[in-house]
Amino acid sequence: MISIILPVYNEEKQIYASVQKIRNIVLSAKIRNQIILIDDGSTDGSWSEMQRLTEDFNNVFLLKFSRNFGKEAALCAGLEAATGDASLILDADLQHPPELIPEMVRLWREEGYEVVEGVKVRRGNETLGGKIAALTYYRLFNKATGINLTNASDFKLLDRKVVEAWKTLKETDTFFRGMSAWLGYRRIQIPFEVQERREGISKWSLQSLVKLAIDSITSFSTMPLHIITGLGIALLLFDVVLVGQTLYMKFSGQAFTGFTTVIILTLGIGSCIMISLGIIGIYISKIYDEVKGRPRYIVTEQKKSEVKSIRRKIQ
Repeated sequence: MISIILPVYNEEKQIYASVQKIRNIVLSAKIRNQIILIDDGSTDGSWSEMQRLTEDFNNVFLLKFSRNFGKEAALCAGLEAATGDASLILDADLQHPPELIPEMVRLWREEGYEVVEGVKVRRGNETLGGKIAALTYYRLFNKATGINLTNASDFKLLDRKVVEAWKTLKETDTFFRGMSAWLGYRRIQIPFEVQERREGISKWSLQSLVKLAIDSITSFSTMPLHIITGLGIALLLFDVVLVGQTLYMKFSGQAFTGFTTVIILTLGIGSCIMISLGIIGIYISKIYDEVKGRPRYIVTEQKKSEVKSIRRKIQ
């Protein structure tokens, strides 16, 4: 059985149709399935539409968060609730094409791959600036962590053993793409084109994307801290050269009056100190979050399908 996990945030207009389409595809391929929907603090009628799904379809399981904890927390909840032999994650807006589910299941079932991951070959109607920013981020992440996430996505199928291994990772601040890549296992990539949203707009803002980039890199690498050390050494070497030049100019009688050099050095060193303190502060805040030991999410309500037997026969 496959557990299909869909994080939901303000998808009132399309969540019912999305699940219906997914069900049609997996049932046509004769794939036993369980659909898990996580309402990540939606402020529209998403929860009502999700409840309607439990009334109309079998094997639908709902979780409702007490507030918006973020997509990463929703993925955690879905994986922890999944009971299938494999878990498959895709977006509720179907920008991850569900038509690839049968092929992903085949690669897992027949060819023995433990992780089947969707890789973007086309990023949809993304702006040039967005593509450049994404490429820059992927390169920085690869340099910092040694993990290549170029064009990676959350569209993945994970074998049960991979899910169990993932559940042993106890950090509060999670980054699913990086964590699943870190686990290893026998994996294969399957290309896909990002589909256009049928309703609404993306929930990701520039600010949230920048935060995700910073959090993911600092969660998986201490390289920014080593950069501070390198920066300090570089400034020390520069200072040695500058001191030598200053002494030479002084004793040769060529020294000039004024504070230009002092001002430049003060501003440069001050900026480096502030940036360094900021980077250290990010790591301290992560330690602070982990030490508090708060749960990744809070579930206020759960619901399962309770379809009458006569309706099952009709379906």
